[in-house]
Amino acid sequence: MELVEAIKARKSIRGYKPTPVTRDIIAQIIDVARWAPSGSNTQPWEFFVLGGEVLEKVKDVLQQKFLAGAEPNPDFSMASSQPALYRERRVALVSALYPLLGFSRGDREKRQEWYLKMMRAFDAPNVILVATEADSNDSWALFNIGAVTQTIALVALEFGLGTCIEGALVQYPDVVREIAGIPSSKRLVIGIAIGYPDWDLPANQFRSPREPLDKLVTWCGL
Repeated sequence: MELVEAIKARKSIRGYKPTPVTRDIIAQIIDVARWAPSGSNTQPWEFFVLGGEVLEKVKDVLQQKFLAGAEPNPDFSMASSQPALYRERRVALVSALYPLLGFSRGDREKRQEWYLKMMRAFDAPNVILVATEADSNDSWALFNIGAVTQTIALVALEFGLGTCIEGALVQYPDVVREIAGIPSSKRLVIGIAIGYPDWDLPANQFRSPREPLDKLVTWCGL
């Protein structure tokens, strides 16, 4: 797949076939992605690939934590408030997505079911956790991790795979580390659900829009 085509084709996949991705394919994807931009070549990333019984246990425990109302304690704080413009875009996203799934924003029961799917990585057969030893004040490290995460999502398309970049998968990092045997020094930044898309699911037909160029770009001296 050509690069520009891949960038425009990439989208969040929210439902997968049960077929696991082979270790070899995931290794090839990460092998390419490790060439992502990295300030001063710090490469502040490590990857933990989950599958099989380990991933199922992680999914179950995340689901249990959510149902029990446990307070999330991510290693890197998620935004608790956002500028009005960003909130508007977020509301527009779910307002368009939820009807495809058969419910509205006001349906709390169905929304909870959807959140539980998120905690289960939308039933993806594999998950890539991106970790770092950087602290929460190192915004440059997080920028680099964003670059490698995007690169993983793009390279996955070359293998016919879909991805969903999920903060939900790292909301309870202590239990994830315990189940997966991840050292306590590794701080979990983001999770990436990865697998073969189930294109029969309505959620996978959805594509979020982007703002037009003239709203995003200011030309200075040109």
